[in-house]
Amino acid sequence: MDTTDNRIIRSGFRPARWLKHRHLQTIYPSLPWVYRKRVELRREILELPDGDATAVDWVVNADRPPPTAPLLIILHGLESSAESTYARMTMRAAADAGWHCCVLHFRDCGDYSNRLPRRYHAGETNDIRYFLSRVQKSERYGPVAAVGFSLGGNVLLKYLGEAADTTPLRAAVAVCVPLNLHLCAEALDTPGFSRFYQWYLIRRMKNSLRQKFDRHTAAFDWDRAMAARSFAEFDDAVTAPLHGFDGMDDYYDRCSSQRFLKSIEKPTLIVNAIDDPFMTPGVIPHRERLSHAVCLEISEAGGHVGFIDGGTPLKPHFYLPGRIMEFLRPKVAVPGM
Repeated sequence: MDTTDNRIIRSGFRPARWLKHRHLQTIYPSLPWVYRKRVELRREILELPDGDATAVDWVVNADRPPPTAPLLIILHGLESSAESTYARMTMRAAADAGWHCCVLHFRDCGDYSNRLPRRYHAGETNDIRYFLSRVQKSERYGPVAAVGFSLGGNVLLKYLGEAADTTPLRAAVAVCVPLNLHLCAEALDTPGFSRFYQWYLIRRMKNSLRQKFDRHTAAFDWDRAMAARSFAEFDDAVTAPLHGFDGMDDYYDRCSSQRFLKSIEKPTLIVNAIDDPFMTPGVIPHRERLSHAVCLEISEAGGHVGFIDGGTPLKPHFYLPGRIMEFLRPKVAVPGM
């Protein structure tokens, strides 16, 4: 890793002594006793320009931030929602800072079934673009920032590259991003424990398909979809035809966010771990692929959206919420707050 340029920096994260293994870092945050705090949420159904709809969960902050307070928009990961531990932690951190905050769900996520015969994918940027335009027109919030996790991070970075200096976002953070979808699909299909994550997520995606389609209503090969055993097979059978791509390779080529990093013009922090089981070190781009607005923070450890750096097994301490707010706060500073 080249650290001669401030576009790529070494992370200050150090794993907790009792949780150093990458798979433990990845799995532990999802255990029910690890993070019990919840914020009150208010659901909004966002009507989309194509006639579809998705869910936005807004934090109900007892302190009622003023209209000038910053807004943090959270984009979740694959088959996830506002219920995920990382989303709840980030919402809590934003609320504690006196910010407005919401989770923009991808279509067919967050226990809300969208209307059209489609779902979501790693390159769908139209919804975040439309939502931001709605936020701008409302004039109900101060400076706007966003954070994306995993697949949500890929969507966010792709959007930032497409929008360049036209985005209303003041700053952004993307965590554990599958910057190269080809390499990440290969990593999850490599013999070893990483295949457990692949099996678990594909099983969830198939269950979601069964709730939305059947073999008579599916706009894809149902039998091939149900037989898929890898992300490459699933994306070739389902994601690509459902969303207008010419197969898995076309989808991965066009939607891998590494293609868009050079065009990002708003301050952006990317936090990735070398030991992330959802990818390989080859995913990490050379600094020449980054714009000067991008800071890539590389950690040797952390797993996939884990980053537990202390505390105890019953009350762990998480690195990411503080790091996210530390980066964003000065970029969206509001006088008097």
